[in-house]
Amino acid sequence: MFDAPVETWYLWVGLAVASAAAVGLAATLPRAPPPDAASAAETVDSVAASDRPTTGVHPLSADAVRVGAYRIWLRDDGATGHATFAFGPVTPVRRDTALWDVLRGTPPERAFGTPAAFGRAAADARDRTPAWRSRDRLTVRRVAWEGVDVTLVG
Repeated sequence: MFDAPVETWYLWVGLAVASAAAVGLAATLPRAPPPDAASAAETVDSVAASDRPTTGVHPLSADAVRVGAYRIWLRDDGATGHATFAFGPVTPVRRDTALWDVLRGTPPERAFGTPAAFGRAAADARDRTPAWRSRDRLTVRRVAWEGVDVTLVG
């Protein structure tokens, strides 16, 4: 027959290597599902799709969030979830900027001198590479000012 004798050393070495590989694979599997980025994207889409200026807040149960013009990522304990916005592009906003003030409720005409300056700031924010930030909630605000229509996310 084609059976290998049990006394052969290479059979035992092969079995040990296969067992170690199986244990290693099982140890690298995630212990929990990735964070729910789809629900955060739905909040952004519902604000972005509104026909009037609107604000929405979505609580986050993730350690970090990264917002791009067309996508959101949530990270928690090594697992990462992501979702694409249906109504993009959106404008990711960083703290301590004039766009951050507008996101928090300041009228754009008070934070920026002209609608063109507001539009340039929004375009620059969309062009930045997204970075991971620690947040406990996501705030979304749709703002329209004299032809400049943006959805701010921070």
